[in-house]
Amino acid sequence: MPTRNYTAEYNNYHSTEKQKKRRAMRNLARRRFMKSGRIKKGDGKDVHHKDGNPMNNLLSNLRITTKSANRSRKI
Repeated sequence: MPTRNYTAEYNNYHSTEKQKKRRAMRNLARRRFMKSGRIKKGDGKDVHHKDGNPMNNLLSNLRITTKSANRSRKI
């Protein structure tokens, strides 16, 4: 298995304006739940976007899930 080139990965994907905006919106959603007291740092929870769109931060589109459930792939 070839090794990953993390620098190239960052330069080609993670540093694009589109991905920065998507990451900022994910962080905003998490901060909203932290401020309301529904989640805490280190509690093992993620904020899940039901429609898969991190730009849609309507409360009706967000829910709290475990990290394992939110980050698993359903095949």
